[in-house]
Amino acid sequence: MLKSPSQYQEMADPQVQPRYTGIATFFRAPFTEDLVQAEIGIIGVPFDGGVTNRSGTRLGPRAVRDQSTLLRTINTATGIAPFAIARVRDLGDCWIEKPFELQAAHQEISALYGQVIAAGVIPISVGGDHSISLPILRAVGAAHPVGLVQIDAHCDTGGDYMGSRFHHGAPFSRAVEEGLLDPKRTIQIGIRGTTNHPDLWRFSAESGMRILPMDELQDKGWRFAADEVLRVVGDGPVYLSFDIDAIDPAQAPGTGTPEAGGISIIDALRLLRAIRGIDFIGADLVEVSPPFDVGGITAFNAAAVLFEVLCLLTEAHQVRT
Repeated sequence: MLKSPSQYQEMADPQVQPRYTGIATFFRAPFTEDLVQAEIGIIGVPFDGGVTNRSGTRLGPRAVRDQSTLLRTINTATGIAPFAIARVRDLGDCWIEKPFELQAAHQEISALYGQVIAAGVIPISVGGDHSISLPILRAVGAAHPVGLVQIDAHCDTGGDYMGSRFHHGAPFSRAVEEGLLDPKRTIQIGIRGTTNHPDLWRFSAESGMRILPMDELQDKGWRFAADEVLRVVGDGPVYLSFDIDAIDPAQAPGTGTPEAGGISIIDALRLLRAIRGIDFIGADLVEVSPPFDVGGITAFNAAAVLFEVLCLLTEAHQVRT
């Protein structure tokens, strides 16, 4: 350390130093590319080759990293101190050598996450568009299908779109078809908006996924949604995927496919806090698009969500070990 504290010795810890200082890693956690040093690894996936509308989510990981430096180390609502529970590390970015070849890019992502899983590291990913969930699940769900908690404006279980079945509107239908995801242990929360096809999300319903639309969530509340999550996913391993467009665009304008009438950030945080005890084995937060953000509010709220997700995964890791 070039600058050492002379009076406040606790500031030898970079996470305790003034939040405007230091290199912007996720939550100011130590950066490493050595998987041996990590139990939980936060990984940026700066890829938006799967978007169907507005690009820009390749810049999401950098923006969320920057805003995450504003957060501290202890969750005052739950008492969880994730950095005291596990070795949490920023593992850098899964940058893509072939960003113009969608399926080749997905293969690169799967290969990196295969290494992460083989090393016993629990991955938390920051996208990037939602198509990245499929190649991540190819590593996380390789041994057996996993359950899914998906908080999103869209089911993302579409089919072919303009010649591709691997865009950001279809990762979870492909994951079911590949045997990575158990649809009967899948719940999709906050679904809303307009479509061009009346049966766009037929795959979700016919495969047995629990769709909890925004209207039902608004009528019954986040506590009901949390109870539904616990009922649907059960006791097995579960993956968590949070698309920032689940949040109302008034609080998260920086995304490629916004939908009016979304979840408030406080309800989203309380929902996440209420689903403790699930065997979470991986997670992602996707679709933050800084070019459409206003004052960094989307990236900041995404960082707040990411911290709650980190708390869930560190607690699940603690139970398993």
